[in-house]
Amino acid sequence: MNDMNDMLKIRTADLDMVNRLVTNMDNRLVKELCDLVEKFGGVEAINRKAEAARQPDALMKRLKEMNSPYLADIEWLIEQRDSKAFVSMDEYCQTHAGGAAVDFSNAVTLEISALQFFPWLITQARQCIANRELMPGRIIRVRNMKEQAADQGDLLAVVCAMQIIGATWVESLDTRGTDGGNVHLGGGPETITGFFGGIGQPNDYPLKWAEEYLHYYTEYGIKQVLNVNSGTILMGYMLHRMGIDIEFKISVFVGTDNPYYILWTLMTAKMFSREDGSTPLVGFNLSNSVNNDTIIQANEIRKQLGLEKAVRFEHHITETYKSIVLQPYCRRDELVELAKTVPNIAAKHEGGEPEDEAKSEHPSDIFDYFLAKDDIVAQNLMGAMEKNYLDKHRSVNLTAQALIKAGFGVVAAQHLH
Repeated sequence: MNDMNDMLKIRTADLDMVNRLVTNMDNRLVKELCDLVEKFGGVEAINRKAEAARQPDALMKRLKEMNSPYLADIEWLIEQRDSKAFVSMDEYCQTHAGGAAVDFSNAVTLEISALQFFPWLITQARQCIANRELMPGRIIRVRNMKEQAADQGDLLAVVCAMQIIGATWVESLDTRGTDGGNVHLGGGPETITGFFGGIGQPNDYPLKWAEEYLHYYTEYGIKQVLNVNSGTILMGYMLHRMGIDIEFKISVFVGTDNPYYILWTLMTAKMFSREDGSTPLVGFNLSNSVNNDTIIQANEIRKQLGLEKAVRFEHHITETYKSIVLQPYCRRDELVELAKTVPNIAAKHEGGEPEDEAKSEHPSDIFDYFLAKDDIVAQNLMGAMEKNYLDKHRSVNLTAQALIKAGFGVVAAQHLH
């Protein structure tokens, strides 16, 4: 058996060959990426611009200069945070644990998807104050980037608000194949089988993806983005290794559904980590088909590679009612069991409670994420979609309560609770 294990060892000569490949400036793929970084001013200038762009004072100044209606909401949010209007974590635990001890050593991050419009966040915050609820500690966005950047400062307001409330968040770049670049999307059943195995980003799209990232990184300070394709995942590793402080989350759409796939992904993350051991892969959303055993095995791999603290497993607890999984789908009970042994997990809520969704006039639908705002308004769907978001928020708090009752802590918006 030991002989067979030894046969799997990667030869130093082969690793040297890979190193020669990725450092060879005659390699067109490498040269084009390096040229792109230079186009934006080089590594140090790029990181410096991003750091300056994400400062709340700078963001609020830009909102004021454009006379954004969202500036008043940002100021209100700051006031509520500073006056401690939100429920404290101690109070929340006392309410839902009944005085029992709660262990925060491996706290589960509360995650919601997707915050499409900034005003929904304010509605959510007002509800949290009124009902003594928790705001999630991690927020996912899937709205078209150009649209939100042009929408009265929506993007600026979200970047600012995330820092005010103390939540991590992810944006989804437009070069993800849904803009016509992927011939398998948009054709319905006639073409959709070609979509399996991650969202295709053909030909020059990975480089376009990197350029789009550097634009929003330097102009808005957006650090963390969704990643849906093996090519752009590698692009993210390479940018980070060059010195760009990019972070990304691997999407559920990549289809990571078994421990061998996880091993492959995490090995690559480790090989391209920096000297300090850091990796841009900070979130890893496994397929909806995984079970607790998959995640337990994945944790063993993650731990052996020294990535247990660096890479968060983001596990769907609920999913949109339409267009992605068979319903009813709710993994809350499994999560409570998982929390006993696996650290650094995010409980992702993409849908409301299945029994509530079944009675909704407009159940949550994954395809709603790709509707333009003008179409949403024209179809009078904004109120229904905001309700979908608040239904997900309810599921977040039901999960928080279940974990706390079982004695496990949660990570909510850290500047509020």
